[in-house]
Amino acid sequence: MTDFTVGDDCFRFDGKPVRLLSGALHYFRVHEEQWEHRLAMLAAMGLNCVETYVPWNLHEPREGEVRDVGALGRFLDAVERAGLWAIVRPGPYICAEWENGGLPVWVTGRFGRGVRTRDAAYRAVVERWFRALLPQVVRRQVSRGGPVILVQAENEYGSYGSDAVYLEWLAGLLRQCGVTVPLFTSDGPEDHMLTGGSVPGLLATANFGSGAREGFEVLRRHQRKGPLMCMEFWCGWFDHWGAEPVRRDPEEAAGALREILECGASVNVYMAHGGTNFGGWAGANRSGPLQDGAFQPTVTSYDYDAPVDEYGRATEKFRLFREVLAEYAEGPLPALPPEPVGLPGPVRVELAEWAGLGDVLEVLGGPETESGVPPTFEELGVDRGLVRYRVAVPGPRQAYPLGVSGLRDRAVVSVDGARAGVLTEESGTLPEPVAGPAEVELWVESLGRVNYGPRLGESKGLTGGVLHERQYLHGVRARGLRLDAFEAAAAVAAVPFGPVPEGPGATGLFRGAFTVEGAAGVDHAGLELPGWTRGFVWVNGFCLGRYWSVGPQRTLYVPGPVLREGANEVWVLELEEAGEPRVELGPGAPMVAGAPGAVHG
Repeated sequence: MTDFTVGDDCFRFDGKPVRLLSGALHYFRVHEEQWEHRLAMLAAMGLNCVETYVPWNLHEPREGEVRDVGALGRFLDAVERAGLWAIVRPGPYICAEWENGGLPVWVTGRFGRGVRTRDAAYRAVVERWFRALLPQVVRRQVSRGGPVILVQAENEYGSYGSDAVYLEWLAGLLRQCGVTVPLFTSDGPEDHMLTGGSVPGLLATANFGSGAREGFEVLRRHQRKGPLMCMEFWCGWFDHWGAEPVRRDPEEAAGALREILECGASVNVYMAHGGTNFGGWAGANRSGPLQDGAFQPTVTSYDYDAPVDEYGRATEKFRLFREVLAEYAEGPLPALPPEPVGLPGPVRVELAEWAGLGDVLEVLGGPETESGVPPTFEELGVDRGLVRYRVAVPGPRQAYPLGVSGLRDRAVVSVDGARAGVLTEESGTLPEPVAGPAEVELWVESLGRVNYGPRLGESKGLTGGVLHERQYLHGVRARGLRLDAFEAAAAVAAVPFGPVPEGPGATGLFRGAFTVEGAAGVDHAGLELPGWTRGFVWVNGFCLGRYWSVGPQRTLYVPGPVLREGANEVWVLELEEAGEPRVELGPGAPMVAGAPGAVHG
């Protein structure tokens, strides 16, 4: 029987010392038909292991509706075929710049402050989830001939709380579910994080992007023996909508990687290949040192300035990392697989059909409710998507400022059918006052739930109310439109499409068709919407994610397997102001000489 253990100073595989050279690659951010290529890229870079999170909300979006947990198992089988080990981080909280940190909204909405604590009701749903998920891991542990060598308990818990009872219970649950490989925790190399997030008897690891010697010194104060490992070596970073793109110098990153290895430590490169936040699953952050400031939604691309870029190509950072890692390899590194081939382009797609948002809501939306105060997204069962709120301003009354309190995150407002403005958390009052009587309509979109810090689990929608002067307006009608309502092509086909309105500026669902020849040989494409404002795009029913004119991302990644030989279809859901009715497809974002990764805008 194969055995993987944690020794006093190193990991051991069947008794022999080993160093883990791992890279993060999330199966849910890469199209399944591209797993093999991306894993081959990691092996060619010099890695012997791959790490992945597991997002609970992706697999159980509604309570009791468990979807395709077998995807994790299929990914681990692909890892084994690639000749790599696997580290699994099942959470239940994962952070990962993912919607709500991977926690379903029905969990955070119900349990509130009890989430990630010893709260008995919260622990009960975690246990039910783990018992559904973990058989995919247990049967693929290294002791059973599979690739899984390590499993994480929770994630960066010391950045959030200090409930040792909860952490020890969770570690025990993993054991009860059949996990026999070593368990570990990961936290920032700070005293309060390590004391809050560590579990006696479990390997503690550290997360950082530089300063390995200092970071490991702090870790050693808390764990005198055991292998040193940087579980997240941040070789790049993620981007926020409306901010400048974040890039890290490849030479500097390679030097930081070398320092980790010179300390005799193991490493997990985060990210080795980032992939894409398909389906509107991108999370969000709050600014400031305590992560409780301004709202910062994360872009669709999760390129992360990684060594393997979003399009699956080797970057300059890849080349330099490969040189460093080759010095620690037992033999010659594998050759790189063939470079992915982009769609020959450009292809201009005319969007010839359109349906207004109201018509889309009638077909794909949930039931309309009426209540004294506006319900939140959570109360309406909406995780990703938008909600239409309608409320009457009584009259007659003079014109007063009209605004909202507790808006999360963005609302397009009309008064008596005429557009009146766009409201945000920072700017929650219409520019022009409103007289009564009047009918007000607000289309509110969640731009992604916070995935890190004390604002984790905060509600979306109108969490306060609609105010006319200082008076709350009651009797609010609300109807939700979930993004996953677009997963059924037959449902979308029932939407009453008609001609596109004359001139730019419309909102609604647009549809167009295009032809691809030689689709089987295309690995990727890039899609752009010049002049469009904000919304979502689908190609052949596959949701590419959110676009937004504020940048920095301008090009949406299209996985080659999504394309079909011959006829293909595009849907664009514009929520604010459409441009000319067309989209443009091409080979994808170009590489720039000397730049550390793909350019997104």
